[in-house]
Amino acid sequence: MENQNFYTCPMHAQSRQNHPGKCPQCGMELVPENNKIERGHGQDGHSTNGYGQDGHGANGYGPDGHNQTGYGQNKPGQAESSPTGLIRVHSFWTSIIIIIAILFIVFTALGKSPAKLFSSALILSFAMFWQIFWALVLGFGISAGVQAVVSRAEVAKIMPDDSPKSLAIACGLGAASSSCSYAAVAIAHSLFKKGANFTSAIVFEFASTNLVIELGIILWALVGWQFTLAEFIGGIIMIIILAALFKLFLQPKLLAKAKEQADKNLKGIMEGHAAMDMSIKGGTIAQRIFSNKGFTAISNFFFMDVYSVWKDILAGLLIAGALGAWVPNSFWQHFFLAGAGHSEAVKTFWGALVGPLVSVISFVCSIGNVPLAAVLWNGGISFAGVISFIFADLIVLPVLNIYRKYYGLKMAAFLFATSYAAMALAGIAIEYIFKFARLLPTARHAIVSQAHIALNYTGILNIIFLAIALLLLARFIKVKGFKMLKMM
Repeated sequence: MENQNFYTCPMHAQSRQNHPGKCPQCGMELVPENNKIERGHGQDGHSTNGYGQDGHGANGYGPDGHNQTGYGQNKPGQAESSPTGLIRVHSFWTSIIIIIAILFIVFTALGKSPAKLFSSALILSFAMFWQIFWALVLGFGISAGVQAVVSRAEVAKIMPDDSPKSLAIACGLGAASSSCSYAAVAIAHSLFKKGANFTSAIVFEFASTNLVIELGIILWALVGWQFTLAEFIGGIIMIIILAALFKLFLQPKLLAKAKEQADKNLKGIMEGHAAMDMSIKGGTIAQRIFSNKGFTAISNFFFMDVYSVWKDILAGLLIAGALGAWVPNSFWQHFFLAGAGHSEAVKTFWGALVGPLVSVISFVCSIGNVPLAAVLWNGGISFAGVISFIFADLIVLPVLNIYRKYYGLKMAAFLFATSYAAMALAGIAIEYIFKFARLLPTARHAIVSQAHIALNYTGILNIIFLAIALLLLARFIKVKGFKMLKMM
């Protein structure tokens, strides 16, 4: 037997010391290695408790040489056989293949041409992707730059209550965080466990997905500047309503139960993202951003965020393309009461009520729901309906399931009810504010059109931002960033 009192990073095995702390490379909390390492030899001549068949420590390290202690689900002495991130990717593509197979059978049974229907949907999906590519890169780049200079290390300490000051700080820090819904939920959970006030943690979460720059840029590119402005103003209104509802209805007993459940450390999605803090410290903001370490941090945050939401963006584009190609506008006109015979007030309220519910069943999170919002706007949903639909990425079914794991079933139900009410009320409020200010858009010409590549301003911007993305990718590969993604 040999006593060991070392702590190591779950991602960077070389970050190892004899006392607790944070990894200097990614900011994750160092976790203790097994205190006792039994020496023995397996059939391959290596220590079965200390090393796996690939020569890496199976107690502390997986097949890729990264420490798995405390983050994998394996028992001591077992190496991680398959990174969770890769499992989620495989599950995603399996689901896509199953859906395509079902649609192929249905279309064939109805006497339709599957090839023609699929191609028309894919063309529309590509058209929207072509319009927003530069905006995606710009948005992710700005977000990565902000995250590179804003540390989450002390966030929990500066959100101790639900005072206006703490909520304002939560909004600001949330807006400077990742736009991924799952990452936002995981970060809020982590902050709550570390001592942040629950209301402030949830406000941080909502700001992370509704007040981020990349969302506004893509809304502007696809639907119009009025929606960008409404998203930011309406997002603040929604957060104020949500905080008020928490103040009125959140009972101490329910909160205590949620804290008890949170301390069980049940894992959700994007836990690795929540644990990482690679922000640069020291010097001015410009010095941090343009330093060598700053460039590395920006490339890491950029591709962490892309990895976090690429499936949602792809799913959103595919769903929007399918609905745009296959569902006639007459259906949406009837569903959203857009035809004659209904007052504007009825249309406003109905849109705000059904918008979040459409989002819940679409399963699309983060900025991935913007293309679908464009289809709904062209179909006749009210302005309030579009805004409340975009707000609702934090109550989609997968996120509600994570709430249940993090905080318990009752708190998950409470979060759904209060969030839905805040989203609908904020959507209604922002429509009437814009109507009073004469800012409501009248034309319904969101970009849902046939794809064409031309050397216009969109094409030039796409080429420029593709070059920027490739530059960041080169740095990301150089610092072995893909190994980091496996831990997310």
